[in-house]
Amino acid sequence: MTSSMVVGLVSDTHGQVRPETISALQGVQLIVHAGDVGGADVLRALKAVAPVLAVSGNVDDRDDPMLPRERSVPVGDLMLHVSHGDELGSPKPEALLARYAADILVYGHTHRPLEFRSPDGRLVVNPGAAGPRRFNLLPSVARLTVAGRQVHVEFIEL
Repeated sequence: MTSSMVVGLVSDTHGQVRPETISALQGVQLIVHAGDVGGADVLRALKAVAPVLAVSGNVDDRDDPMLPRERSVPVGDLMLHVSHGDELGSPKPEALLARYAADILVYGHTHRPLEFRSPDGRLVVNPGAAGPRRFNLLPSVARLTVAGRQVHVEFIEL
């Protein structure tokens, strides 16, 4: 039997945790934050829902040992890698796929939700921005369901 895992994906909170973010993430087993956290209060609020793995973004303290620039974690039978994406300037799925070897690549920075599957079956996901509204984009998060090697992404507008 293949076990499944549900991972909440969050990025670009910029110090804000909306009640809708907490509601959207209820029931996840892990929260992955793709940077531009904006403070320890954000991580505390998210940790009340599930364990949190976070990386630093360009607005965070890059010397904070709790927020490395990138992380990898196994989810189900796959490896997930998260970075903010700003290390690539204006990040594009193809550039992330060329730089990192994981099965699932999660990033933020652009504030735009995105799901991209490569020809070899790897997945690139940007959950969008969960913080203050910018660029005429609706705030959003994502839920990633991994069952064996199958992955489903659901975007949730806040």
